[in-house]
Amino acid sequence: MMDRIKFRTSIVLSLGICWLLINCSPKLNNVDPPIDEPESFTATGDTLIEDQWWESFNDRKLNSLIDTALSNNFNLKVAWQRVQAAEAQRKQQSTFLLPSLQLGAQTAASRPEPDFAGGENTQIGGSVNYEVDLWGRIKAATEAEEFNLKATYQDYQAAALSLSAQIARTYLQYVLTDQQLELADQQLATNKKIIQLIRVRFGNGQIKGVDILRQKQSLENTKDFKIIYQTNKQVLANQLAVLVGRSPQSFQIDDEVDVPEWPASPSTGLPLELVRRRPDLQAAYNRLLSADREKAVAVRNKFPRLSFNLLSQARSNEYANVFKNWAYTLGANISAPLLNWGRLRAEVDRTEAVKQQQLYNYGQAVLTAFQEVEDAYVQEKNLLKRLKILKKRSGMAKKTFKQLRVEFFNGMTDYIDVLIAFNEQQQLARDVITIKQDLFTNRVDLYIALAGSFTTDREEVDDLPQVQSKNEP
Repeated sequence: MMDRIKFRTSIVLSLGICWLLINCSPKLNNVDPPIDEPESFTATGDTLIEDQWWESFNDRKLNSLIDTALSNNFNLKVAWQRVQAAEAQRKQQSTFLLPSLQLGAQTAASRPEPDFAGGENTQIGGSVNYEVDLWGRIKAATEAEEFNLKATYQDYQAAALSLSAQIARTYLQYVLTDQQLELADQQLATNKKIIQLIRVRFGNGQIKGVDILRQKQSLENTKDFKIIYQTNKQVLANQLAVLVGRSPQSFQIDDEVDVPEWPASPSTGLPLELVRRRPDLQAAYNRLLSADREKAVAVRNKFPRLSFNLLSQARSNEYANVFKNWAYTLGANISAPLLNWGRLRAEVDRTEAVKQQQLYNYGQAVLTAFQEVEDAYVQEKNLLKRLKILKKRSGMAKKTFKQLRVEFFNGMTDYIDVLIAFNEQQQLARDVITIKQDLFTNRVDLYIALAGSFTTDREEVDDLPQVQSKNEP
């Protein structure tokens, strides 16, 4: 009876000591992100950007391509498997907060029996081991994995966002290259008609033979452009095929593609909202928090550890009596590092340096995000100005060519002036489409700079941890 009282008293005292140590252990410090946040962006639009930002172009083919890629793109599948691996790592680390149970059995037959009468040949039992998380070391390691899981999941979201941007840029370039190809066909037809006209005038002795050669040079130049556009169009189609997870040989885009209408400018919102919205920035922030928890683990590795072990066994020389004799052992173990030649201190210094790296990485990522928004808006503003000027110049060049052609047929000017005006008109028409390509590409960049995460057809991470810092942006 007295032994039972002592046994229970020891358990109560041990648990009481654990409770005091746990509640007196130091707490994790939150991390203040190094953001010198501006009040607003220098420019903004009036339209709220949607999660599926590409729908702003109102192009069903583009929507279909992106939907297919989000399901079939292999790089995105790789990113998703990284999420699965991070989730498994988090689950594995969280088990260290729980007791571990081991079961075992062994048996042996000894002959002759009289010589081994005192031997215990059959044993069945189990043991329970549990380390008390005195200083929150195990909890800090678990939280580090939770933040790493969140960062990995946000990397996946950023990869999906980047993939959607790649497809949108490639598709819009494909559409505008197709428009360049149509323009080249029109210019070829015009060149051929002009050659026929000047050949008639050459037969009448009204122009020189060199004028025909110059016009033929213009025709060959246009043919060269057509080959370039045909090549670019096929290359862009091949790129789209790979992005959507298809082989180029089995992928085709309908020939009838139209340039989307120019969408309204999106609203930038506040800089702080951008930091909260963009998955790449949130991933950088969560890696900073994970590094902070890793440092906490390194610090607490210097503190003592307390663990308990409960062992229970049934022993007997005879199988029939194996469960009649039970033995129990409850043990406690306290260990503390005494002499390690600065190894633990060096690990603390290392994790502190890693934490500072992640802090500066996060700050740089935020500044770069602000720059991307500002750059996209200023480029769009000036590209629109250039497009307006080019259209004006193209209209003037068209009028100039018509006027010079009339003067040429009336014998008032040389054909070289007509040819120069004609070539300039054709080049300006090509330049207008090139500027449109730049505008659409830049608009995609603006959407990506402002866009947040969006859901895909893959399932969300099971039980995604909600651990967060009080200073989380």
